[in-house]
Amino acid sequence: MNCELIIDARNGTGESPVWHPGEQALYWVDIPARQLHRWRPADGAHQVWQGDEMLACIARAPQGWVAGMQSGIFQLQPEADGSLTSRLLSGVEHALGGMRFNDGRCDRQGRFWAGTMLMDMQQGASVGALYRFEGEGRLHLQQAGMIVPNGLAFSPDGRRMYLSDSHPEVQKIWAFDYDIDSATPHNQRLFVDMREHPGRPDGAAVDQDGCYWICGNDAGLIHRFTPDGRLDRSLEVPVKKPAMCAFGGASLDTLYVTSIRPADTDLGDQPLAGGVFALNPGTKGLEEPAWHG
Repeated sequence: MNCELIIDARNGTGESPVWHPGEQALYWVDIPARQLHRWRPADGAHQVWQGDEMLACIARAPQGWVAGMQSGIFQLQPEADGSLTSRLLSGVEHALGGMRFNDGRCDRQGRFWAGTMLMDMQQGASVGALYRFEGEGRLHLQQAGMIVPNGLAFSPDGRRMYLSDSHPEVQKIWAFDYDIDSATPHNQRLFVDMREHPGRPDGAAVDQDGCYWICGNDAGLIHRFTPDGRLDRSLEVPVKKPAMCAFGGASLDTLYVTSIRPADTDLGDQPLAGGVFALNPGTKGLEEPAWHG
């Protein structure tokens, strides 16, 4: 399985890749750098916009982007001068200081979901939570007591939701039945115990067959699980910490992977850490829904 480096971005924490079909471009964020990136495969053009606070997860919006950041949910508009105009849509009451949003995306109906975490993961504090955001000022707590909520994804028909906790003490992926009318997850059950597989569960995507792709952080692998939780295949990337994957390209048959470049670490065996990669997964993905606003 060939893995192509598309850009040596050297992101501290490259996250939330989203394919923009209208622009035929890949967007993603670098969380600690507070940056939004765009790369266009047609000409290799790479642009970066600078935000005011840590930017963790994004989804397309009617104008610009909706994003989970440090202090809440924002609407973002990339500007020609490289800045990001931000408008607060809803603040969040974190359980502790030093928290931010982490993984997030829209459900198939265009409702934005995002989780929060304590940035100091070593504390192992169960103060993270999963929220649903449907409109200005309406942020609904859905699941509390998490450490690092991650791996959020929805089945092709939108009736199953996936969620993981990537903290070393947990490393589990759950599946929920999802009521698409009320946007309510229920019937939580264990989907995959990642302690039985290489790598901690990080960001994820779902393909057209309903299979769940998740980055195996620390193992340099992207795993594909069938809807019944069986490991179908694992793809290698030349870095230890792949962070999130997303389908893109004109036919949605490329799997893009962002990664983490750890600070104060010898990178001699992974000089491309923090880069963005493209793989041929052998299947196609689904277009990511835009936030309905």
